[in-house]
Amino acid sequence: MRPGGGRQQPNMKQLMGLQRQLQQAQAALAEAEVTGTAGGGLVTVTASGTGEFRRVSIDPKAVDPEDVETLEDLVLAAITNAADEVRKITEQKMGPLSAGLGGMGLPF
Repeated sequence: MRPGGGRQQPNMKQLMGLQRQLQQAQAALAEAEVTGTAGGGLVTVTASGTGEFRRVSIDPKAVDPEDVETLEDLVLAAITNAADEVRKITEQKMGPLSAGLGGMGLPF
């Protein structure tokens, strides 16, 4: 049996092609923007596809000096929602690439 458990080893051309696809996917994630919202849009958080938070928007209706805790909860919920969207877009862009690498006998 060949080293590697009989799996076909990737050739350099395949690896370079996957590397190029990986770079393109990473660039697309960096340019993508996702939005997380809470409170029916009272709080909106915008993040890049790489998870860098870029903006927080709070509708003045959400600001009640007597109830700061609710505003804190809304901000946290919007951040969590945006992070979920980042995970989804990352899986969408990177998932097929990791499956391709795993199919070549590389650990993923």
